[in-house]
Amino acid sequence: VQLVESGGGVVQAGGSLRLSCEVSGGTFSNYAMGWFRQPPGMEREFVAAINWSGSTTFYADSVKGRFTISRDNAKNTVYLQVNSLKPEDTAVYYCAASGRTGWGSSNLAEYDYWGQGTQVTVSS
Repeated sequence: VQLVESGGGVVQAGGSLRLSCEVSGGTFSNYAMGWFRQPPGMEREFVAAINWSGSTTFYADSVKGRFTISRDNAKNTVYLQVNSLKPEDTAVYYCAASGRTGWGSSNLAEYDYWGQGTQVTVSS
């Protein structure tokens, strides 16, 4: 299973981006999907997750109301719409797929496959 993120970039505070993650090599609709991020010098942290069908989502408190996770099972792609960006959102953003839970998790250990990451830099 391969995951490829795209959509990162440099944006001013208050701006928006749409991150995408395309999955190949597996049955996408079998996986719960998550987005995580790793700020410079810090550990990887949970951002958002979505269940296999897209009917259930949940978010880290730090991004609630600003970020939206969604998926298109016909396109084997999960998205993260990031709005009202702040400098503290600067990080490498990773998508991940879990084959062990269809409902998603905030726990990194629940995910089986990871992408290579896409850099998001927010300038003040």
